[in-house]
Amino acid sequence: MKTLVVGSGGREHALALALSRDPGSPEVHAAPGNPGIGEVATLHEVDPMDGAAVADLAERLGVDLVVVGPEAPLVAGVADAVAERGIACFGPSREAARLEGSKAFSKEVMAAAGVPTAASRACSTAEEVEAALDAFGPPYVVKDDALAAGKGVVVTTDRDEALAHGASCDRVVVEEFLDGPEVSLFAVCDGTSVRPFQPAQDFKRIRDGGRGPNTGGMGSYTPLPWAPPGLTDEVVRTVVQPTVDEMAARGTPFQGLLFVGLALTARGPRVIEFNVRFGDPETQSLLALLSSPLADLLHAAARGRLDDAEAPELRDGAAVTVVLASAGYPASSSSGDVISGLDEAGGRDGVDVIHAGTATDGEHVVTAGGRVLAVTAVGEDVADARRRAYDAADLVSFDGAQRRTDIAAEPLGAVESRAVTDADQKVHP
Repeated sequence: MKTLVVGSGGREHALALALSRDPGSPEVHAAPGNPGIGEVATLHEVDPMDGAAVADLAERLGVDLVVVGPEAPLVAGVADAVAERGIACFGPSREAARLEGSKAFSKEVMAAAGVPTAASRACSTAEEVEAALDAFGPPYVVKDDALAAGKGVVVTTDRDEALAHGASCDRVVVEEFLDGPEVSLFAVCDGTSVRPFQPAQDFKRIRDGGRGPNTGGMGSYTPLPWAPPGLTDEVVRTVVQPTVDEMAARGTPFQGLLFVGLALTARGPRVIEFNVRFGDPETQSLLALLSSPLADLLHAAARGRLDDAEAPELRDGAAVTVVLASAGYPASSSSGDVISGLDEAGGRDGVDVIHAGTATDGEHVVTAGGRVLAVTAVGEDVADARRRAYDAADLVSFDGAQRRTDIAAEPLGAVESRAVTDADQKVHP
């Protein structure tokens, strides 16, 4: 199957790599891509936000499937532009992508579908924010209503900080605090049916111990041996399927990847947020274990025939991903720093070095973004995969590199002690 992956980050590299490993020597293209993606796909210059340009490229290449990776093009309607040409496109329509594009809209859908989530209020004025903070009390959870690249959430016991974040956004959603470990669950959807992956966990904060500001994600791992039995089935039954049914009833069926961010509270799983695309860095860990064809699955979803497709199968073992970020991230980022050790790390058995913020200077691969690379390793279990990931990550270096040392480090049976250690909803130290 000939496939075009739209985007240039770590998620898109992981997708292109998994697609290139499908049976039958598939032909993979990417636009605009990055140096790592260029090792497994043919790159093309295109603005991923320009739906007509993406559709033109897909037509010119004669691809069977377009996979739109990032959230911004989906919210902008790029999937609509491709689908209108009759080309199978994995990714929700502009209207369905509002599940991520507007937190207030996603809360409205969850309420209508009876999905368990945090109580919340949408606020557009300082007075409304103040009233909501008073109603819910500390810790205060304030979320930018619009897209914010995973960094639009402030959770703090400092009321002034919460108010300041509210004032910095056009519109916010203020929520009650959800206590409990965070879990990410991905589900492929075709507008009617769903096919889940196994749960994964993402580490959001920049520093060890869940400290410092939020990032787009500093690492991940899967499976989660400490997760409650039957968690996937429960989330599909209480969250994913009701949401897909509600979107269909509204005349805006959801076709694509529904990413459910959950807190495992004492009252059971509660939705923290929805995303409408593969999440980064959980995608790296999940796809490293994928043993069934990815293109067939995504194509079936895009064509509304998911019931005829093989559900995603993951091999035994575990995968751990460690992110290396540039100096200054997440407040800023350093670019142009030469990266060494890529071949040595990527040449290790069971290790993938996934590019996110990289470029070339004609001779070297250099940094070009906040999260620069993700080193993913598979192993017999989480401990083995973690050791392999960090051993490989030790071989990669660039000036000012930042990484956490505690990805998947905690004993994975003590759920009670985790208390939102690495979730978006983590009180500032």
